[in-house]
Amino acid sequence: MDQSHPIKRYFLPKPSYWPLLGSFGLFFTVIGIINIIHEHWYGHYFFMAGAILLAYMMFGWFSTVIHESMSGLHSKKMDKTYRWGMFWFIASEVAFFGIFFGALFYARNISVPALGGEIASKETHALLWPHFQALWPLLKNPNPTAYPGPSEVIPAWGIPALNTFILLSSALAVTFAHWGLQRNHRTQVNMGLIITILLGLTFLSFQAYEYTEAYTRLNLTLHSGIYGSTFFMLTGFHAAHVTIGLTMLTIILIRCLKGHFLPEHHFGFEAVSWYWHFVDVIWLFLFIFVYWL
Repeated sequence: MDQSHPIKRYFLPKPSYWPLLGSFGLFFTVIGIINIIHEHWYGHYFFMAGAILLAYMMFGWFSTVIHESMSGLHSKKMDKTYRWGMFWFIASEVAFFGIFFGALFYARNISVPALGGEIASKETHALLWPHFQALWPLLKNPNPTAYPGPSEVIPAWGIPALNTFILLSSALAVTFAHWGLQRNHRTQVNMGLIITILLGLTFLSFQAYEYTEAYTRLNLTLHSGIYGSTFFMLTGFHAAHVTIGLTMLTIILIRCLKGHFLPEHHFGFEAVSWYWHFVDVIWLFLFIFVYWL
């Protein structure tokens, strides 16, 4: 709710086809990613089609909501529905990452020790892979011929630690911007958002450099066993969420420059800041359980 003159009655939006279009976009995107992983030639086409649909959906849907807000159609009840919607969206994102963290913990604490003969049936280890050692990070897989493991892993106290500092700093910057908006200090708002965006871009640049090093020098890839799979699924999806967050922050910055938000009505800004803090917290878990421990 961004206007200073919201209407008192409850505004009910008209039926929209944007959610349906977004569902198709997500479907094609996921199908594309799966086929890219399996090296099917058509995977990239599905992925690009899905990405274009998602971009078109977000542009159209956000434009509609912004137009409604600037027209004074959003009441306090409408504001409450948006807050609950954003809450449940972030809750679903927590569940999404919880699945991959669960896969990591299962592989690390159950599957690998079982194959190494440390838990469960020791016959599996003795008969199938007697020379396999259950060590994590997993540099030597049970079948190294089919799945050669990485020569090294990314050290925690290098780029990952630096990226942790960068993301935590960006969280402070977006909070600084929010404080400025609450006090109607427009320069503070804009500077805080610009700093947040620059820090986010720096994070992604370091992440891209880390991936290049992993693939070219360390042989750490999606095909280097369970460690490589869980590493890239978790960090890759997080990088995708950072990219989405940066897109949202850029849109919010443009809206701030146009004067769309007021100190008492700016949930669009708050929603993006919630999402960015969620991205920061997920990275802390990634740093601890993927890189450090």
